[in-house]
Amino acid sequence: MVAEAIATGAIDKGLIAIGAAIAIAGAAIGAAWAEKEIGTAAVGAMAEKPELFVSGLILTVIPETIVIFGLVIAYLIIQIA
Repeated sequence: MVAEAIATGAIDKGLIAIGAAIAIAGAAIGAAWAEKEIGTAAVGAMAEKPELFVSGLILTVIPETIVIFGLVIAYLIIQIA
């Protein structure tokens, strides 16, 4: 059973999938952490000055681009291998 998996390359494909999943998971966790910190500060600033709503919203959305970078890296991992 294991010899068949090695011969067909199933283990290699599985490790590639795990690498792509780690790329996406790391990017998502980093984005979530950054968004939490920025969101907390933005809500505090908006509580004092409501005119900062647009700036706070824009700054809260910016970390989502990190997840897009993770998806690009995962796609490259799958395509190159």
